[in-house]
Amino acid sequence: MVDSVKQVSALTRVAPIRKAAASAEAEKFLRFQLGSEGKALLPVNIISQVMRVLGADILPVPQMPSCVLGIYNWRGEMLWLVDIGQLMGFPALCELSVGKGGVGGDLMAIAIQVNDQYLGLVVSQISDIELHDIQQIQVPSIGLFSPEIMPYLQGYLVAANNEVLMVLNAEALAQAPLWKKFQS
Repeated sequence: MVDSVKQVSALTRVAPIRKAAASAEAEKFLRFQLGSEGKALLPVNIISQVMRVLGADILPVPQMPSCVLGIYNWRGEMLWLVDIGQLMGFPALCELSVGKGGVGGDLMAIAIQVNDQYLGLVVSQISDIELHDIQQIQVPSIGLFSPEIMPYLQGYLVAANNEVLMVLNAEALAQAPLWKKFQS
């Protein structure tokens, strides 16, 4: 885990960890942007690496949902890259370059590991690493978030400035029905 935190800081120039109220139940989370308004958190302990990915290095896979950008050579392994915001109902980060064989521009990707499965979550912006009291995570009620978000949500936190932070469930993301249907 220490390596992943160092990699996160080194690759994204992440700001220092923000302190939460002293608590025995505090956990580190990576904060990132989903769409223009959504703010989300993932526990640092499931993050293997945060990296910049060149769109030209992503190999599109035919007949996949538009949120699946393609595969990427990561550490000599095949890593599926998913526009996590689009999967959850936010606008797409980028459009596939038709006839050019790839995705345009630089992207930020978060490689997560759940059990023995890796998945690359492509996001628009990574903010920082924060410390939050996990006892403060609230269970979302129906109607508070869109139906596309609910299956991937562990809960939410309300920050001091009344900002709502979605706490994502990494296991639900890695085991989404989408993967059961399209992965070999």
